Amino acid sequence: MSTSPFVLGLDLDGVCADYVGGFRRHVAAVRGIPEGDLPEPCSWDWTECGWGIGSHEDYLALHAAAVADGLFRKLDPLPGVAEALWRLSDAGVRIRVITHRLFISGSHAASAADTVAWLEEHELPYWDLCFMAAKPQVGADLYIDDGPSNLDAFQAAGLSALVFDQPYNRHVLGPRVHEWPAAVDAVLAHRAVVEAAGTVGQPSTT
Repeated sequence: MSTSPFVLGLDLDGVCADYVGGFRRHVAAVRGIPEGDLPEPCSWDWTECGWGIGSHEDYLALHAAAVADGLFRKLDPLPGVAEALWRLSDAGVRIRVITHRLFISGSHAASAADTVAWLEEHELPYWDLCFMAAKPQVGADLYIDDGPSNLDAFQAAGLSALVFDQPYNRHVLGPRVHEWPAAVDAVLAHRAVVEAAGTVGQPSTT
């Protein structure tokens, strides 16, 4: 049996943190409208979510303003995430947070600091924190992500991933989890398979 730790590559927004809810609060406040006027996004493209965002540039401007206002510090954790991650950590899973939050020039310091503060405030255990766009380049035995483009990239690279269910990723194929208790069971089941095969540390599509 491998002595290498089983590594879980963990996304934050849409998996651990309610980015949509936090961004909705910001956009509603800026526009002076009720949050209920902004529907649940059913597309990964913010210009198609029904929020009146006319272009990718408009989204980036709104996002940058939200980050400057402390977005990443104010996000609500998804239900059960802290308890679930502690179960995994206590079971010996090495949690490697992988997030692509450093994509707005001039906001890197705030994004990084608020990310760490949020993880500490909500007591989410982790060993490593990677700010990375090309997530398949960060080694892990299994990934959990909600982003269609990230999930497609894992599949193209032959890497194992769980789809964390969101309205905007329903078209993505692959094993899917809808809540954190089920995600814990799926992660531990996958670990058992790769440990039995002696392939921990050698990510594959098992």
